[in-house]
Amino acid sequence: MKKRVFIIHGWGGQPDLGWMLWLRKELEGRGFEVVAPQMPETDVPKIEKWVPFLEEKVGEADENTYFVGHSIGCQTILRYLEKLPENKKIGGALFVAGWFNLKPETSEDEDDIKAAKPWLETPIDFEKILTHIKKFTAIFSDNDPYVPIEDAELFKQKLGAKTIIEHNKGHFTGDDNIIELPIVLEELLKINN
Repeated sequence: MKKRVFIIHGWGGQPDLGWMLWLRKELEGRGFEVVAPQMPETDVPKIEKWVPFLEEKVGEADENTYFVGHSIGCQTILRYLEKLPENKKIGGALFVAGWFNLKPETSEDEDDIKAAKPWLETPIDFEKILTHIKKFTAIFSDNDPYVPIEDAELFKQKLGAKTIIEHNKGHFTGDDNIIELPIVLEELLKINN
């Protein structure tokens, strides 16, 4: 059965830009089926819209299903995983600039604060997630303007994730001039073996 990778972009993002487009081409060149959907209402992401949208895109998941998320896309993947039926096993997940907390200076915009609040305050059932998937890698940057570096430790504690700290990659966006991200491809291929 063909291995499928779902690439979930972040807040205000698009699936066909920067390192996500590069990753998609690299994976397709290696025989993976890659799905990188445009998530709904990206400027005001909502759990109740993003998670069901991902469920619909994935359909029937199995051990040949893998996920790559960026920023809020990581939370979307986790919230999707916690809703899976019992005994459902997934291949693995790789997170780039994922977060459970945001730096206080992240936004002065009231609408952004309001949009982030449910993502920050709605609990995630990590024990349930771990019944479905065991292979996690989480990649962070030491100068991310939004994600506190301490969240790397949370991914390790709560998910047993392998954590990697990159230097001077910001939030891994086009604004940070990140158009290729070889570490993501390398780590995803390790998860997949």
